[in-house]
Amino acid sequence: MPARPLADETLHLIDAVRNALAARALPGGAEAEERRMFGCWCFFVDGKLCLGVKGSDLLVRLPPGRHGEFQEMQGTRELSPGGGMQGYFWVEPNGYATRAQWSFWLDQALAFNPSAKASPRRRAPKAGTGAKPAPARRGGKRHGIFEADDD
Repeated sequence: MPARPLADETLHLIDAVRNALAARALPGGAEAEERRMFGCWCFFVDGKLCLGVKGSDLLVRLPPGRHGEFQEMQGTRELSPGGGMQGYFWVEPNGYATRAQWSFWLDQALAFNPSAKASPRRRAPKAGTGAKPAPARRGGKRHGIFEADDD
């Protein structure tokens, strides 16, 4: 069964993460790698999951030792409510609505990335079954992802 096309808001959020990562100096001069995993468009930095997008939610990988602190923040929910995935959070749109909030989440995820553990690489996919190219944003009009703010 073919994959469903991504919604415009999802494509826009993917573009926003892609552009934000391109504008930042990544650890060790690394470039972000994009992969689709578990219905989520994921961004890997230095071979480690750092950020992701699913629908209008932003996935962030944060220090597991600060899990309780992030859990209490407005607009966040755990990736795994049972506690099996410490440090992984979904940030809802109201949690990244301003430039300050957006920068906070990206900065926190990128700051943790150098100390995050990388999962072992799996074997390369067979020819013709590899990762799909990044989705192109549909439509011509570009919208900001932030609510009006003073920044």
